[in-house]
Amino acid sequence: MAHMFIFGLGYTASRIAEALRSRGWVVEATGSAGDVDFTDGSAVRDALTRASHVLSSVPPSDGSDPVLGRYGHDITQDWIGYLSSTGVYGDTQGAWVDETAPVGAGRRTARAECDQRWLAKGARVFRLPGIYGPSRSAYDRVQEGKAKRIDLPGQIFSRVHVDDIASGVLAGLDGPAGAYNLSDDLPAPQNVVIEEACRLMGAEPPPLQTLADANLSKMALGFYSENRRVANGKAKRVLGWQPQYPDYRSGLRSLL
Repeated sequence: MAHMFIFGLGYTASRIAEALRSRGWVVEATGSAGDVDFTDGSAVRDALTRASHVLSSVPPSDGSDPVLGRYGHDITQDWIGYLSSTGVYGDTQGAWVDETAPVGAGRRTARAECDQRWLAKGARVFRLPGIYGPSRSAYDRVQEGKAKRIDLPGQIFSRVHVDDIASGVLAGLDGPAGAYNLSDDLPAPQNVVIEEACRLMGAEPPPLQTLADANLSKMALGFYSENRRVANGKAKRVLGWQPQYPDYRSGLRSLL
C-alpha cells in the first residue's frame, strides 16, 4: 500500500495529505496536525521504515535543514519530495525565472542551500511562490483590515492556490527527480489582487500608500524587496500538471 510520511504537517502539507488519503494512501506525519513527534527519534524512524514515500515541508532553522540534520541518513526511499520556495531565485527585477535560473543570490540563502541539499539527495523539489487558499487569502486580509496597497510601480509577484500545490505534488509522484516551479500562469502586482478581492466582496479598496508609510513587518518588507515572474512550463511538460486556478481571478472566485 502506498504510504507517505510527511515532515511538517502544516497548512500546505495538510492539503497534500488530504489529497493522498482520498486516493487510498496511508499518511503519517510530524507537525502541528501530525501524529508523530519530530523529536521522538525512535517513533520517526519506525514510521520511516513503513513509508514508501517521504515529503518534507519543514523550512530551514538556524540556517540549516532540521530534517536532513536529524534524519537525513534514515531517509532512503526511492521517492522523496521537498517543498521549497521560489525565493531561492532572489530578485530578478521582474524578469521571468525557470528552473535553470541560478539560486542563492537573494535573501533566502539558507532556503537555497536546503533546496540544493534535497536535490542532491534525489528529491522532487517543488518551488512555491506566494501561497493562498481557504482562510489564507486576500479576502481574509481585507476582512481583518490588514490588506495594503503599496505604491511600487512595476512590482510583480507569482502566486499559487494551495490545491494546485497538492495536485502538483501528486503529479510529481510519477515524475523524475528535480526542481519544479508550481505557480499560476499570471504573475501580477499585489495591488490588483487586493483590488479584485475588494471588488468581489463589494468592499472599498484600502488607500494607496508609500512603502515607508505602510509600516510593514520585516518579513513583508523582504517580500516587497524582490520582484520576479515565475515560469511553470517544466511542471506542465514533464509532470503533465495543469493548475486548476491559472490566475488570481479564478482562484479568488473559487474562495468566494
